[in-house]
Amino acid sequence: MSRISRIEIDDRNLPPPTPEIEQERRVAMFDLVEKNVFALPKRTDRPDPTGPFQLELAIRDKRLVFDLTTESEEKAAEFHLSLSPFRQVVKDYWQICESYFDAVKNMPPSQIETIDMARRGIHNEGARILIERLEGKAEIDNDTARRLFTLICVLHFGA
Repeated sequence: MSRISRIEIDDRNLPPPTPEIEQERRVAMFDLVEKNVFALPKRTDRPDPTGPFQLELAIRDKRLVFDLTTESEEKAAEFHLSLSPFRQVVKDYWQICESYFDAVKNMPPSQIETIDMARRGIHNEGARILIERLEGKAEIDNDTARRLFTLICVLHFGA
């Protein structure tokens, strides 16, 4: 399988992130580039770019945009996804993250663990939705979907 070798987030039109959001973004981007699975399906209407790919992730015209180029800067693919299927899970994710950030400061480990388990459950749901939305456009594994979902949340937070 191919992979993403570099990722950029187009956040030019978004408000500055909070320190917690910026930390989530940095960790997700680092982990994503370190280990991911990302391949474009074979098609008859174009040569098969095999990657590694450079990904620019953005929100434009209320749509999530994946803009992919090869490492030699050749256009590999671009696809736009509706944000509608992500709205509720992103909202739920940020609510549980706020609870988690507060819990880390004030609660005992057992309560933090319970909130973290709920956070992971919502995160998994977001990854599942992303895999479904990318069907036929890109093939990704669950860990890649989880990291990309984190970046979608970061983008969606400011949109």
